[in-house]
Amino acid sequence: MTSTTLQAIRLYRMDLPDHSCPWGLRAVRLLRERHIPFEDHRLTSAEEVEAFKLSHGVTTTPQIFSGSERVGGYSDLATRLGVRPEAAEISYAPVVAVFLTAGLMALVLAAGLGGFMGFAICLLAMLKLMDVEAFAASFRKYDLISQRWRPWGRLYPGIELLVGLGVLLQPEPAAVAQLVGIVAVPLGAMGMVSVGKAVFIDQLALNCACVGGNSKTPLGVVSFAENLIMTAMGLVMLTGG
Repeated sequence: MTSTTLQAIRLYRMDLPDHSCPWGLRAVRLLRERHIPFEDHRLTSAEEVEAFKLSHGVTTTPQIFSGSERVGGYSDLATRLGVRPEAAEISYAPVVAVFLTAGLMALVLAAGLGGFMGFAICLLAMLKLMDVEAFAASFRKYDLISQRWRPWGRLYPGIELLVGLGVLLQPEPAAVAQLVGIVAVPLGAMGMVSVGKAVFIDQLALNCACVGGNSKTPLGVVSFAENLIMTAMGLVMLTGG
């Protein structure tokens, strides 16, 4: 199928001040390389993005339309033009660095499994705190709470850091352990629900915000493991195990 089958092309893509959609940029480049004229509609606020998704019944951007027909996203456009879609850039380097560092710290300090988990939670929080706005923008794509209450994405890294510090606090006063457990269990459980919905139900191909904004780590096992660790530590502290 050639480009002549595509007419009156309209491209809708996210272009926020702190984040431009890489797939939208790929779609722009592909259309320009094929010399296909198109209207470039940039969604420049989170409200615009959500309103667009709701009005068209889609869960991701970019979206390409040919006249009244919705072609789909970048991969759909590439397939339609007979081009092999570019693969997403992925990297697990930040995740390996976090867990390896946490493991070595726990080993040197003889902190055991609890120390390892506490260090890992703190390090993950640190990566998020390096650019809170970028994290919040990435997190909002799949987190069910921040999609309904935007400030949650900015608060989350700080709360995660406090949970990690609470896990590391030795000896743990009973009141502190209970408080950390009360916070950590729902925090981790809700995170697992959000990731599960995005990956298995909505089948979204997103990057994980667990190691900060603009990461190249795919959403899935890593983020699920982060939330599982938090839930597990919360239950241990609640039960005094």
